[in-house]
Amino acid sequence: MDEGPEWFAAKRYGYGAGLPISWQGWAVSIVFIGIVAVTAYFLGDQPLMLLGIVVPLALALMVITAKTTRGGWRWRWGDKD
Repeated sequence: MDEGPEWFAAKRYGYGAGLPISWQGWAVSIVFIGIVAVTAYFLGDQPLMLLGIVVPLALALMVITAKTTRGGWRWRWGDKD
């Protein structure tokens, strides 16, 4: 069964994704940080509008990382896994 692309490494401890392991993962991360930084610069004085843009972007990033993390998102206990 094909698990799909692997753009992010799994965390050694805990739940979620670690650092990017491919250029696609780095590109997604850099684009996200860039969009958030530009949005914060221009909408820093309008917090509700800022949240209205950043929260959906963060949720989209979470979906992308969950689908492209090597081994998927699950709780890990370190070297036992």
